[in-house]
Amino acid sequence: MLLLLGVLLAAGCLLLGLRALDSVARRLQADLLRVSRAQEELRLEVQRGRESSLRDLARATEGIRGEISGAHRVLAEVKALEQGRARQMDQAADSLRRLEAVVAGSQSRGAAGENILARALAQLPPDMLERNACFGSRQVEYALRLPGGRLLPIDSKWTSAASLERLADAEEPAERRRLEEQVSREVRAKAREVAKYLDPERTLCLGILAVPDAVHAASAEAHAEGYREGVLVVPYSLALPFVLAVYRLSLRFGGVDTESLASRVRILDDALRRIEEETEGRLSRALVQIQNARDGLRENVAEARRGADRLLRAAEAPEIPAAPAALTLGGEAQ
Repeated sequence: MLLLLGVLLAAGCLLLGLRALDSVARRLQADLLRVSRAQEELRLEVQRGRESSLRDLARATEGIRGEISGAHRVLAEVKALEQGRARQMDQAADSLRRLEAVVAGSQSRGAAGENILARALAQLPPDMLERNACFGSRQVEYALRLPGGRLLPIDSKWTSAASLERLADAEEPAERRRLEEQVSREVRAKAREVAKYLDPERTLCLGILAVPDAVHAASAEAHAEGYREGVLVVPYSLALPFVLAVYRLSLRFGGVDTESLASRVRILDDALRRIEEETEGRLSRALVQIQNARDGLRENVAEARRGADRLLRAAEAPEIPAAPAALTLGGEAQ
């Protein structure tokens, strides 16, 4: 009996425990369900966030690709421009080399520089320019005809292109100074050659040496020495203005013919002598006659004034009784 009661009691406790366990299991199941739902919501939210991020990333990637494509296009354009600029620089370098060959001349002759000068002087009237003018045994290709028959020799031969190239490439101050001194020596030598054209009977003892602009800038010390020799050192770019200035000054101050001037001075002296003779001769006599006439007129005017004064006094005198006729006649006779 006790055993049965114990078994029943144990069964009841077991049933209570099973019920409690079932309740706990149900609560756990409910919690697991809620957790599962929360996980599902979290998964969905994470998925939506990931999808949104992927879409944003895709849009950003597309924008970056567009910007990269634009950068590529700009870079291609810049590269094309750079290539074009490089071609232009190459063309400019070639043009400068050709221009240097024209301006500085060849190594054997300086004819190209004279061609530039010829184009500038071609703007002058033909009768102002003489070609291949001879001065003794020497000949200069150009000479400007000045008023009075004088000539202005113009030389433009320059063959030292190598020194200009080295001077343009030199960076060290000492090397540049050495090359400038070399160019100056060459300019002095050319100026002495031009000075040999200065015939006092045919020129104004003045000549022009046209040199490349770079030579003119590098040989400033030689300009004064050339001027003392009677040679103006001018750059190609200013050769024509210098020539016109010299012509204008010659026209204004140096174009007088001394023989013509002496003849005109003699004519003026003769005219002054004749004027002096006329002044001392007929004009002097005429002046004496005019002075005599003036004195006579002065006396006549004085007499006329005296008569006018008498008439005025007579008009202002008081009236008196009429005198007998005999007295009146006698008074008039008096």
